Amino acid sequence: MADKDDQMMIDLTRAVMQLLDGWRLETSEMQAMLAMPDNVRSRAFHKFREGQQAFPEDPAVLRRSHYLLRIADALRTTYPRNPEMGGRWLRQGHRRFGNRSPLTIILEGGEGGLVAVLSELDCTFSWDLTGSTAGTASH
Repeated sequence: MADKDDQMMIDLTRAVMQLLDGWRLETSEMQAMLAMPDNVRSRAFHKFREGQQAFPEDPAVLRRSHYLLRIADALRTTYPRNPEMGGRWLRQGHRRFGNRSPLTIILEGGEGGLVAVLSELDCTFSWDLTGSTAGTASH
């Protein structure tokens, strides 16, 4: 079972790295976005890209990885004909963020910034956060 779990972690790592590379982020931005532990050096990112090493099994890194994949999915839905727009959208000032870029929100806000950006892109995520689904049961 460990081999399957290891392969899943490698696959997750590669998917997130492809995403972050596609957004043309600097390694320091990737480290901050993922909240990499201090012992993970920038040179480890080459091994992450190549599938030679998985991200550390740190709960914060895993949560943030999943948030990033959901953000990417929402951007693909928003811009289905232009895959380059995800990285561009991330860097443009946004009126709901006080004309700050979503990338700035993520880097300055940490996990809360990821949640804010995902909430902006994915109304179902935002809906679930508010607990609004609790009031939808039929009487």
